[in-house]
Amino acid sequence: MLWSLLKSYTLRTTTRIYEGSVVFKLDISKAYDRIDWDYLKGVMVRMGFNAQWIQWMTMCVETVDYSFLVNNEVVGPIILGRGLRQDDPLSPYLFIICVEGLSSLIRHVETRGDLCGTWVCRGAPPVTHFLFADDCFLFFKATEIQAQAMQTTLATYEVASDQAINLSKC
Repeated sequence: MLWSLLKSYTLRTTTRIYEGSVVFKLDISKAYDRIDWDYLKGVMVRMGFNAQWIQWMTMCVETVDYSFLVNNEVVGPIILGRGLRQDDPLSPYLFIICVEGLSSLIRHVETRGDLCGTWVCRGAPPVTHFLFADDCFLFFKATEIQAQAMQTTLATYEVASDQAINLSKC
């Protein structure tokens, strides 16, 4: 699927070093709404956060409930099972921690040799991805093998985090 999308789209510049590279912008559907809380805790544990800190962050996301006023009557509470509140100043940071799981997966695939990034300038190391809150840009060689490696990596991330990557909007 990913390879068929990429066949006609490659990074074109006048410099030979960029030849045959792909820049791929991910679209994560309802990124904040779908965060799995167990996944968030697992990533924080893996990153080495203190247990007390993880407990505080867990309390911040899991103790939220909503009530609505319908025809002057309170309906609720509605208790959430996943997700981050978009207007909460803490949410972007927690989301970045979650996406660190994707970053780790990409680095692992790169270390294995199944994926190599592209150069953004001469003399710099190759870049495989840039993360900006809920935006992610992927860089890799325009080959079917690397496209499949990236697709497998994204599928693994989707299953682990409960995120949904919309390839048709990427």
